[in-house]
Amino acid sequence: MKFSNRLLSEVAFFQEGPGVRKFQFRNEGVKLLNVGNINKGVLDTSTTKLYISEEEAYGKYKHFLVDEGDLLIASSGIVVDNFHNKIAYVKKEHLPLCLNTSTIRFKTLDENVFSLDYLKFYLKTTHFKNQLRKLITGAAQLNFGPSHLKKITLPVPPLPDQLHIANLLRKAENLIAQRKESIRLLDEFLKSTFLEMFGNVTRNEKGFEKIKFGKVAKNENSKRVPVKQGDRDKREGIYPYYGATGVIDTIDDYKFDGEYLLIAEDGKNLLFRRKNNAFIATGKFWVNNHAHVLSYNGVCNLRYLEFFLNSIDFRPYISGIDQVKLNKENLDKIPVPVPPLTLQTQFAQIVEKTEALKTRYQQSLQELENLYGSLSQKAFRGELIKY
Repeated sequence: MKFSNRLLSEVAFFQEGPGVRKFQFRNEGVKLLNVGNINKGVLDTSTTKLYISEEEAYGKYKHFLVDEGDLLIASSGIVVDNFHNKIAYVKKEHLPLCLNTSTIRFKTLDENVFSLDYLKFYLKTTHFKNQLRKLITGAAQLNFGPSHLKKITLPVPPLPDQLHIANLLRKAENLIAQRKESIRLLDEFLKSTFLEMFGNVTRNEKGFEKIKFGKVAKNENSKRVPVKQGDRDKREGIYPYYGATGVIDTIDDYKFDGEYLLIAEDGKNLLFRRKNNAFIATGKFWVNNHAHVLSYNGVCNLRYLEFFLNSIDFRPYISGIDQVKLNKENLDKIPVPVPPLTLQTQFAQIVEKTEALKTRYQQSLQELENLYGSLSQKAFRGELIKY
């Protein structure tokens, strides 16, 4: 059964924040909502430092005070693919709270006709985002307001069907969240195991002999060959093409075959570590000149070196400010505590088993996310309703 389309404004009230000026900010009073308060589908005002006076909040801006149960979204500078992270409900613990610029709240016009839970899941759909793309400028980021939302249409089934759809999608989301948490816990397990077996390697708590990095693994940088994007486009293939922090493309040939340790040679991730700067690459692959390539030389297990490097601060060994670089000379200077090889091997075996489990979890996560996408499409086409 196909649902009838309705204008969003016919079933929901929505309101954008007033854009409080800086001179109105206070150090205490009523909290002001901002885009950064909404992350990963959760509203967190615990770190908010922006306030307006109670006099203004309950006077001039009283109509912008949010209520428990309101649905909030951030509406400025939002990356399309991550928009689902910028939707959250208001809870009692957040109050009192005032809307501010680039934030919008929703209320249902009639709880017997339209559900905010249903709306929450609709706002995550490609159907909603595609409508926005046609209404606004800028494809990479969403910047919109009530004038755009007034033109949005959505399928509106009877309320019981709305609740049924929201319940199904909520269950799917919970399964996805549980799988992500399982993967996170596996990563934490490996970090804690490394710490338990080798102690704090920066302080070398267990007093292992230290050897300069240049002697604990064999450098294979001479085999690296950078390939320009245009040339790679002409050489599509099945082999991973690695850069500083992982696979960035595929290509039709390979330069390495086996197990290697790759280490970022440049990039600000060396400073901020949003991703691991050291990682294992196996099988047949190609590496450009933005990652060092190391192979086993009998001194240190590559898995041990991977975790060691990802636990230390590279700043003493990098050069440049705008173009951060960890060159081979400085990499080779890093002192490495070298535990007994049998202990390193034991750790590597634990990593291998854990990574195998993590791979299965990641495959399961991908399947769950694909299922969620399929369910969402069918739900808003009216294909999940039973009569």
